[in-house]
Amino acid sequence: MKLLWEKNKVMMETAVTNLANLPNLNDDMKKILAGRDVDPQELTPNPAAPVSAVDWILDVFPRVECREQAVGMCQALLEDGVLIHVCREHPFLDKYLFYRFLEDDKGSWSFPTDIDLEKAEDDFFDVLTSLVQVSPDAIMRQILRKTPDERSQEEIEIIYEELLQIKPLQHLSYTVKRELAGVIMFESHPKSGTVLFNQGDEGRSWYIILKGSVNVSIYGKGVVCVLGEGDDFGKLALMNDAPRAATIVLAEDNCHFLRVDKDDFNRILRDVEAYTVRLKEHGQDVLVLEKIPVTVDMNGSFHSEYKYSVMAGTPEKMLEYLLETGMEKKKEHPTLDTFLDDFLLTHTIFFPVDKLCAAIMNHYHSKTSSRAGQEDGDFVLSQKKCVIQFVIAWHDINPDTFSDSPTLSSFLEMLTKSVCQDCVAYPGLIPDHEALLAITNFKKSTGIAKLQKKKSLFLSRRGQTKTVINEGDGDRNRIIKPTDEYIFKVYCADHTYTTIRLPVNSTVRDVILSARDKLCLGHDPVLCEVKSSGERVVFKEKDRCVMKSLSLNGRLFIAPREHLDALTPVPEQEGPNSSTMAQLELMSTKELAHQITLYDWDLFIAVPELQYWVVTEMVLLPNVGKRVQLLRKFIKLAQHCKEQNNFHAFFAITMGLGHLAVSRLSQTWEKLPGKLKKLFSEFEIFMEPARNHRPYRLTVSKLKSPIIPFMPLLMKDMTFTNEGNKTYYDNMVNFEKMHMIAQTLRTIRYCRQNHMEPEAPESVKATADIKAYIRNLNVIDNQRILTNLSHKCEPRKG
Repeated sequence: MKLLWEKNKVMMETAVTNLANLPNLNDDMKKILAGRDVDPQELTPNPAAPVSAVDWILDVFPRVECREQAVGMCQALLEDGVLIHVCREHPFLDKYLFYRFLEDDKGSWSFPTDIDLEKAEDDFFDVLTSLVQVSPDAIMRQILRKTPDERSQEEIEIIYEELLQIKPLQHLSYTVKRELAGVIMFESHPKSGTVLFNQGDEGRSWYIILKGSVNVSIYGKGVVCVLGEGDDFGKLALMNDAPRAATIVLAEDNCHFLRVDKDDFNRILRDVEAYTVRLKEHGQDVLVLEKIPVTVDMNGSFHSEYKYSVMAGTPEKMLEYLLETGMEKKKEHPTLDTFLDDFLLTHTIFFPVDKLCAAIMNHYHSKTSSRAGQEDGDFVLSQKKCVIQFVIAWHDINPDTFSDSPTLSSFLEMLTKSVCQDCVAYPGLIPDHEALLAITNFKKSTGIAKLQKKKSLFLSRRGQTKTVINEGDGDRNRIIKPTDEYIFKVYCADHTYTTIRLPVNSTVRDVILSARDKLCLGHDPVLCEVKSSGERVVFKEKDRCVMKSLSLNGRLFIAPREHLDALTPVPEQEGPNSSTMAQLELMSTKELAHQITLYDWDLFIAVPELQYWVVTEMVLLPNVGKRVQLLRKFIKLAQHCKEQNNFHAFFAITMGLGHLAVSRLSQTWEKLPGKLKKLFSEFEIFMEPARNHRPYRLTVSKLKSPIIPFMPLLMKDMTFTNEGNKTYYDNMVNFEKMHMIAQTLRTIRYCRQNHMEPEAPESVKATADIKAYIRNLNVIDNQRILTNLSHKCEPRKG
């Protein structure tokens, strides 16, 4: 985005400066944009005419979705010095204030020539598209410049969502981030060499770098390190109430920071500690809860109460807390807390299945001596019911796990037997016993069905593993499990290979032992991936699932360590040498989108393959006319995929067209109709990564399942959460990390909640051929080859 802004900066200054003179502006709007002092009451009464710059943008550029976006576009112009307030006092405000172009203010403006007007109109769409892309960040900076008492609740929510993506804040609790959203400020400095503070100064603020970098200097040592985007500094002096330990100097121009001042910092920490409840055993914290105010709707009447959110705890204590309090809360207020779902979705990280089952059984059989008589019986019955409800909820989240795991099967049978025996003393358990029997019978019937159905094994054209989907077999959307067996190829240095059949979660050592004897190798070979570029990646013996982690055209090779340098890609890894345009031009774009969506729904993994398919087909066409035709087809294909909620394919195709090897084909893009150019620009705006892909995330959040999401973004969320947060601290599980992971898993579950059945095109031709084509894409992923082919299509000028 920064490159795009810098690239278009001169063009925007020229085009935007002349916008006031475009023929479609009324006289009043020209006066306003020219910076003349016009009394709003003197404006010509014309209900159809725009009355402000924002209204005018919304009127002439319908693709701007909301007023906030138009305000952000104007704010971006104001920040870059294209526009200024007539009194130089205000940020951009939607109404009642007047602005002029900088050239007008300097008195250097002159009436544009016809050539200037023609150029401005030609550049108009590109200028506004660029402004749309920078609008979200400009709006965020505008909000952050407001004092805390000027921010609305909606603006605080916008800041909070932004703070969720900032790494130095990841470890902070929900309440701290909410509090910070109300007080955190934006600060910027234009010049390199500016000193933010000196070593020995009083600590007054905590800084987080949004843009740019700073040098950290210590007396006698000079610059000890450079901090960049995402780093923070200054917090230690606030926490310890100590002088600054280093001098901070801007290392480059135009640096942006988030700043939290000392008073706010201390107040937030003090308030948060007041709302934190710590449970101790033997002098050690075993459970940390956060008291959060909530508004509850009880049959139309609203009242405030508090919920206790688990921040951290030992696995056993969290389970105990959940079984003693969480199940009842879940039953009374199912939307009040996600603790149960979070625990069940993430327990494998901190509570292995065997230990969890043992802890559940211990809790089921536990007795209490603090009560007597009927009261004691009611309490025991309630506790046993909570255990059963927990197990049923566990089964509902992932029933296949109970069918496939011997540990869970044994546990379920043991629990069902115990409940059956207790039904004599506690008749209230009879309905719960019936519910457990239903689960047990379901498990058995599922297991029998799986034994009767022979597993499909598939050797893909790339030597990688894929799921085979048999039409109408009722197992179409079965999740790939670690124990599923697959067959795949392992190559030797001379390009001979052997075929291996192993579970997908097999270790590298398992693969080596299986392949070594078949290929008659020595005792110490290593397994590695050889990419199409020739790069080699050596795996560790403890690595798992390596057959599912290969790059697009990667292959598994086995060889003695001393012979690794002799490994070269097999010829098929280079990909095709001719385009399939002859087939593609006979295929309906809608039918292609339909089949891609069906395939993506089955696999949920296809982005890299589709992306390189687009690039490969484009650069293999030497004829510019054919390339334009194919470019049109791909843009229409992306649109159809988007309409079918297949954002996976939509992103892949759009990213493929944005690949440097394709985007540099200027002769091809110039011949594309203007309507399709605008459509592709909309795609790029939709995919804009600013504010953590906010346009895409907002769109998906409003859609109903089924949805095929952009999986790399979800994987990025998971990776960011995992790497940016500790799993344990102070011998307790960091459950706020589990909550964030569970949020991503819930998104995936929601997207798959309903079955994907896209409406087939009315006129279907050669469906079998299209289906076979989509499932057997052959592509080039070597960047050097793609670049060379691109330059053959359109040589570099000069």
